[in-house]
Amino acid sequence: MSDPLSKRRLKMWIRLLGVTRAAESELREFLRVKHDTTLPRFDVMAALYRRREGVTMSELSRMLLVSNGNATTVVDRLEKDGLVRRTPSETDRRTVFVALTTEGLAQFEVFAAQHEAEVGRVFGGLSEGDLDQLTDILKRMGAR
Repeated sequence: MSDPLSKRRLKMWIRLLGVTRAAESELREFLRVKHDTTLPRFDVMAALYRRREGVTMSELSRMLLVSNGNATTVVDRLEKDGLVRRTPSETDRRTVFVALTTEGLAQFEVFAAQHEAEVGRVFGGLSEGDLDQLTDILKRMGAR
């Protein structure tokens, strides 16, 4: 016996993907045009901002759900631009910690404030009730 909601769930999934991709595309373009940066750079800086004391490259990769190679490529560029610094571990020479520099912290705070405003614009059509309802639904889905 088939599930009577199966087709509706499939349509909802396609709609959810479409909304996600469209919003991500707008945010990528915003970061590119307004800040001459990329979403991966923003994501790395955001993760490092949350963990000011620094993280290992492996931790960073896990936080971002990307490969070590992808994280390393972004960190290499950020380090070249003076926005992050790598510090070798004192106890394990194979481990390197990465953290935002003072300049990286300052730059990220500007990016973050404007990114938040842009997300507000992208989802500005949602009321407080809409946000509460959607948040509740997404939490329930994530708790499965």
